[in-house]
Amino acid sequence: MPRPLAKGQRVCSPAVSLPPSDLRPLALGEIVDRAATFWRQHFRPLLILSMGFNLLTYILSKVLQLTLQGSPLIQASQGGGGDLAELGAAVFRLMLTMGGVLLGSLWLYYLNTLVVARYVVPTQLGDTVRLGDCVQRALKRLGTFTGAYLLSLGWGVGTLLLLSVPGGLLVGVGALLVARPDGASLRIVGLSLIAIGSILLGLGMLGALLWYLLRFCLLGSVVAMEDASAWRSFRRSGALLSGRVEPGFTGRVPVRAMILVTVVSIILIAVSILCGLPALILQLIYRNPDNPAVSLAPQSLLIPAELLQVMGQAVFNPLGLVVYATLYLDMRVRREGLDLERRLDAAS
Repeated sequence: MPRPLAKGQRVCSPAVSLPPSDLRPLALGEIVDRAATFWRQHFRPLLILSMGFNLLTYILSKVLQLTLQGSPLIQASQGGGGDLAELGAAVFRLMLTMGGVLLGSLWLYYLNTLVVARYVVPTQLGDTVRLGDCVQRALKRLGTFTGAYLLSLGWGVGTLLLLSVPGGLLVGVGALLVARPDGASLRIVGLSLIAIGSILLGLGMLGALLWYLLRFCLLGSVVAMEDASAWRSFRRSGALLSGRVEPGFTGRVPVRAMILVTVVSIILIAVSILCGLPALILQLIYRNPDNPAVSLAPQSLLIPAELLQVMGQAVFNPLGLVVYATLYLDMRVRREGLDLERRLDAAS
């Protein structure tokens, strides 16, 4: 006889009746198809679960935008000059603001992943899930989730530094050659090294970002569905995405996850660009003639246009989160035989 469930555990426990869906190992195309079907069938609850996070992310980006407009750096770029110490302090404050907005937005994104996964995985397993339970689970696991998120940031920073070494070295050597007064030939070589190093540095930063998004795409699902500590959740999210589950190149789990992350990213970037066209057009119409990089668009027009973009993202972002939750469930089936375990529980 299966062990009776404690109060509040029904959503996570695999010891429930078999779902109506076909719980089995899925091909890549089946993961995308099942996620898209689920997103269409559960459009309203997924929108409700994501709208608040998208609004909070928009508020953070708006704070950054207003900070940039009032920054002394903008005044200096418009020919206003300014004290060197004041400009240095402005750069420092701007870097802190940008870093805070980036980290806060990323934290909200992974927290949204947790909330959506708490709805998607049990629903695909045939359980009934209330939206309030998803939010309660996120609040209950907030400390664990934040700890795992900070661990992921440390891992990501280490990867960023490692991938930035080649480009950084070339830029440094190039700068030394340009600074030497030995002749024009060394200056040309130095400028060439700086250009090549800058390209490598940019590629390294992009590679580190993509690796980070790939490596921790299941972190929210793990924290949502498993009662483990921050450290164990951090390691668990990596273990699920390591090794091989099938023969061939696409049988490697990192390759499978990379393909899914790429497909999701292309869709979301296209939607973001399309929904952001009204705000972009306004900024182009109201750009400052003296400084084209600065827009004078009134906030009364700009904010509604930006909220349109937020709405579009809230509509389509859950599709990507459903893909990650479905990948998590597929890894549980492939690595741990979750489908066989549920059949045995149903038969007992």
